[in-house]
Amino acid sequence: MLAIRIEETGGPEVLKAVDLPAPTPGPGQVLVRHQAVGLNFIDTYHRTGLYPIRLPSGLGMEAAGTVEAVGEGVTRFAVGDPIAYASGPIGAYAEFHVVDPTRAVKPPAGVDPKVAAAVLLKGMTAEFLVRRCFPLKAGQTALVHAAAGGVGQILVQWAKHIGSNVIATVGSQDKAEVARGLGADHVILYRDQDVAAEVRRMTGGKGVEVAYDSVGAATFEGTLASLARRGMFVSFGNASGPAPAVEPLRLQRAGSVFLTRPTLFDYTTTTAELDDSASALFDLIGKGVIKVEIGQTFPLARAADAHRALEARQTVGATVLIP
Repeated sequence: MLAIRIEETGGPEVLKAVDLPAPTPGPGQVLVRHQAVGLNFIDTYHRTGLYPIRLPSGLGMEAAGTVEAVGEGVTRFAVGDPIAYASGPIGAYAEFHVVDPTRAVKPPAGVDPKVAAAVLLKGMTAEFLVRRCFPLKAGQTALVHAAAGGVGQILVQWAKHIGSNVIATVGSQDKAEVARGLGADHVILYRDQDVAAEVRRMTGGKGVEVAYDSVGAATFEGTLASLARRGMFVSFGNASGPAPAVEPLRLQRAGSVFLTRPTLFDYTTTTAELDDSASALFDLIGKGVIKVEIGQTFPLARAADAHRALEARQTVGATVLIP
């Protein structure tokens, strides 16, 4: 089978296409034949060593396809079932992968595998951010960074479905139009405008109840300065590099604000939590509340090009690799 491997950390050039034997599922495992593989920023963190992994290694945490084979004792899936997963194990950049069935879900009938691979990790991330990390309410105002990106697009749509006001930040006029089309009430071009000053102007000086920041270092100060008194800073990504360390007194001076650095995997620790998160996501997709934009696809063998585009912020919506 075709697989992408890395033997050292570094830039996209460390991604190598290799031919490997297809794996065999052991007891309590299923073998998935991939039809689409999701590309996520966490893949770049593994590749660069920001999130250390044991080398040599595959890459990728998310994919969708069909069950090719099941190991002894598996009852959650049968051969031929549609299947999608977003919490690994690492190695989704391949034609086949062995996964734990308790960490995978069965997409509803009619959901294209490309959509499932594009949306599961990003969509469940949006779900826990707006429903559980900071339970967003109608009438509250949320700041959403990278609003034209994969998670950002879903966050905007979900927040508007709840009835919240959304201030979106993007990097270009084209992406501003994307954010407005998704329902964002206000859009800030973060490269050209002072984000905090614009947020204060748009909120009558109050600031936002919550800020969802996947960018990291480049937006940290502006995000902190955009919060309302007792607001919540949700730092959930490092697209521009890790956010800086913060002295607790800074949170008090900013208005007794809160800072959290969550990850999806702590919000889907049980199969029941995983199923609930995925069910909430697919329910809104089925109702047409959340529309999934697959902005670009790449052949699996060109995974390095996909990483370059993602890190250069040249992508819009989700990116999918096709085996």
